[in-house]
Amino acid sequence: MAASSSLDLAKTMASGFLLRGPAAPNAVSLRGRGGRGGGLAFSASSSNGAAVPSSLSDSEKKGPVVMEIPLDKIRRPLMRTRANDPAKVQELMDSIRVIGLQVPIDVLEVDGVYYGFSGCHRYEAHQRLGLPTIRCKVRRGTNETLRHHMR
Repeated sequence: MAASSSLDLAKTMASGFLLRGPAAPNAVSLRGRGGRGGGLAFSASSSNGAAVPSSLSDSEKKGPVVMEIPLDKIRRPLMRTRANDPAKVQELMDSIRVIGLQVPIDVLEVDGVYYGFSGCHRYEAHQRLGLPTIRCKVRRGTNETLRHHMR
């Protein structure tokens, strides 16, 4: 690695993000943040900007978990209520193609089934790009929670 590349990587790591593009489509990005005592903590993500699932056990997980889910495993019960803005979908497609998905969609998991109620434009952009998975912020719920979202 050339000196300027090492320096650029060090600057990038210090700033907390690494962008990928056409020149490095399979690059793994590192996101860091400063901690007390000047230490850095890093998390890895896949080539399309998706988070790598954490290695915490179920008992250690609290709140939503960010993970990759296949598009065909997400049910969209309210999908037909309104049409997506084609310009917004195209803008997202262009962005996702260059830097990956920046904000995961919210998904409710009930009894092992995933339900998506938001992120319609991001979901459609992934479909139109032919991407097999999408990064989701998953929270677990009950059938009662699902009924509440269906109202």
